Amino acid sequence: MKRFVALMLALALCMSLVSISAFADDIKITILVDGTIPDQNNGRDAFEARWEELHPGYDLEIIQPDHSAYYDVMQQRMASGDWPDVLILSSTYYADYAANGVLWDMTEAWENGQTKNSGRFTGDNVFEGLKIDGKLYGFAPTRGNGCVTYIKKAWLDECGLEVPTTYDQYIAMCEAFVAKYGTYAVSAAGFVGNEAPFVNYLPEFYQDAYPYFVQQEDGTWVDGFTLDSMKAALQRIQDAVAAGIIDKETLTNKTSDARNKFYDDRFGVFTYWAGTWATNLKTNLEANGHDGELVALKPLEGLPLYYDRVPPVWCITSKCKNPQAVFDAFIDTMLDGGDTQMLFTYGPEGVYWSTEGGFHMLENLEKAGTNYTKFHIDPMLALASFAEGYYDPREESVKPEAKAASELFNNNSRLAAIVPATDVLSELNGELTAIKSEIIADIALGNITVEEGYARFAEEGLELSNEIVDSLNALN
Repeated sequence: MKRFVALMLALALCMSLVSISAFADDIKITILVDGTIPDQNNGRDAFEARWEELHPGYDLEIIQPDHSAYYDVMQQRMASGDWPDVLILSSTYYADYAANGVLWDMTEAWENGQTKNSGRFTGDNVFEGLKIDGKLYGFAPTRGNGCVTYIKKAWLDECGLEVPTTYDQYIAMCEAFVAKYGTYAVSAAGFVGNEAPFVNYLPEFYQDAYPYFVQQEDGTWVDGFTLDSMKAALQRIQDAVAAGIIDKETLTNKTSDARNKFYDDRFGVFTYWAGTWATNLKTNLEANGHDGELVALKPLEGLPLYYDRVPPVWCITSKCKNPQAVFDAFIDTMLDGGDTQMLFTYGPEGVYWSTEGGFHMLENLEKAGTNYTKFHIDPMLALASFAEGYYDPREESVKPEAKAASELFNNNSRLAAIVPATDVLSELNGELTAIKSEIIADIALGNITVEEGYARFAEEGLELSNEIVDSLNALN
């Protein structure tokens, strides 16, 4: 009996030492993020410190490349095998990585998680759209949102114009802006986007055209780039560039370049994100000494609704050593209805907001004269409310112009679809997209005609396109 007791005591001591050893060091979670998480110049370190304070036992490591280079850096890291535990993905990469085993299947974790079963979650339709073959590989704290076209009201008034309701009126307005101000009327971050929905920065010119793969009413897939609607769109863009309506530097603009040109009053029509960005645009214009009143444009008569994009998703990689713990600590608390949701939505207290004299957002650390509007989660797009009794400062933080732009978009938008991944799509689409982008750029700048561009596509890209279409139709 004495030997048995001694053995039990020894085992208990060993187990306690193992337990102490296991929790002696924090569990590290590495996350790879783009610019949708503010950078170090905008309070990221304070965010990290507050998150770790709310989640003792976890060490959060944030890896954040430049926003415009995010996907290049991400692909390099994944190719090298140096995978993070968590990363943000657009819909294109999400479908591809899920199909190729890069992402952890979080279906069961989500179904049994706190957010899903909280009674506060309102995004079931969004999450159904995120499922691939019935499985969930990514988490979205918000709906996708999209872009609306903003027009400077001062420019309209100075030209004696009403808000356009048709494409002809829209073009006439742009021509009037060019004539009066001696500058282009429209600028954007690229003639075509590098991720779905691709055409959201120039919707009036693309109209019903779409340069990626689309599913027709009979269920078959086609490459939208090959359709007549795309050819007509490219002719409109070429004509607008030649007329001085669209900024030629759209080809090389980053989103920050386009925004800064807008703030400098170098153009008057800007298609950009709905909601909070309406306030950002207004306050930055005013900070630069310009009139900040903007008109959010309804889709023009006869044209499709704005695209509500598939939201970027937070994913856990399949190499994560403890994915369930990462899900519980990082993913499932993002909409916890309390302090962590507050942190992701409004940022760290004392840096982004204060309650001195009543709740108010604080001045932007990089842009004097402007206040922050959110941190990562847009309060108007969040898929879960705060818990009952927890103070939600939305009414104090959301400005009227942001609310109006968000409501206009929500009432005039359509959901974009996820294109299923195939091995052929994964292998060939990068090359095909590069060909399409080069042709779009050359046509837009008038280096070649639309006919010459499609002759080039027939030689360089059509075979790749057909192979991808065949692989998609084989799924039916």
